[in-house]
Amino acid sequence: MAGHSKWKNIRIRKGRQDAIRGKLFTKLSREIIVAAKTGGGDPDMNARLRVAIAKAREASVPVDNIKRSVQRGTGELEGADFDEVTYEGYGPGGAAILVECTTENRNRTVADLRHAFAKSGGNLAENGSVSWQFKRLGQIVVDPGSKSEEEVTLLAIDAGAQDVVPDDEGLVVYTAVEDLHSTNEALERAGLRTTDVELTYVPSNKTEISSEDAPKVVRLLEMLEDLDDVQETYLNVDLPEDLLQEA
Repeated sequence: MAGHSKWKNIRIRKGRQDAIRGKLFTKLSREIIVAAKTGGGDPDMNARLRVAIAKAREASVPVDNIKRSVQRGTGELEGADFDEVTYEGYGPGGAAILVECTTENRNRTVADLRHAFAKSGGNLAENGSVSWQFKRLGQIVVDPGSKSEEEVTLLAIDAGAQDVVPDDEGLVVYTAVEDLHSTNEALERAGLRTTDVELTYVPSNKTEISSEDAPKVVRLLEMLEDLDDVQETYLNVDLPEDLLQEA
């Protein structure tokens, strides 16, 4: 199984280094709002909200901001009514791209996405034209600590994981969607430190693109990332390391 999104990891590190705190706070707050809206405001009873709050705290989002986001999600405070929408498109060279958004204005979001794709030599696509090339899975990044890869793999499989893949950040554990939080809790009980506990899209098959198209794909991803409505982007190509380091 292919590893998780290299673009995502590089982008997150770049965001911290460049101190793009405002955009990061916005995205994390929206995730809390949607998590509270869909599963309630009690993190002990809402695993998605618990993970969203943990991410916000890790990024130093103020406690009051987190509290207000939860209250907006549960309806205790008035605010924009955000929906989750996933859009599909093709980038330069035929790269398949999924874009997860949270938005209170779908018309604006579609117009912004269409502009970004068109300016980069790509295009938005109909629902289903791209998503079939990806699997929806749970993803947990595990810091193995003093344990070996084999030990972590056995613990993960026993906890319900489907696969374990080495990665620059540690080991990536993949689960069925419905097993994500139970697997994470089992790994934590085993004494492992877990991060990036979330649902993800993993490409079933990778597409190769030319060296001329690769920088264009990176520019498209950067444009998408600059949009407030965009939460995550997933693609089915491996981008060259030198481009990722420059991104």
